[in-house]
Amino acid sequence: MNELRVVRASELSERTAQTAGMLRRTAVDKETVGAQNLWVGYVTMAPGARSGAHHHGDCESAIYVIRGRARFRFGATLAESADAESGDFIYVPPRLIHEEINASETEGVEMIVVRDSQANTVVNVTLAGD
Repeated sequence: MNELRVVRASELSERTAQTAGMLRRTAVDKETVGAQNLWVGYVTMAPGARSGAHHHGDCESAIYVIRGRARFRFGATLAESADAESGDFIYVPPRLIHEEINASETEGVEMIVVRDSQANTVVNVTLAGD
């Protein structure tokens, strides 16, 4: 495709790699618009939810928090953490193991995620002690 394309909210697809505790919906990828180097999705987390540990292979990821408060735990043992809230951007480097935690027991989290690959690469991992 070599034209501008609008992807309607009703066209978002859940047919993409998933991690427990969050729901990813694809907006832009090879299948939806013919993207060659980009994956963009809408991610939601229920109140109090925690994702499984995962990384995104060789992809860089950028996340924009639309609504809510999220804690990102990261590193080989998830010993480090950073908090983000509405309006914040997060950068996740390739192969960095991380998990997202909804910091609120009453509000959901909504995020836009962008990766530098047309595939939504997700590698779910099991850490020692899990």
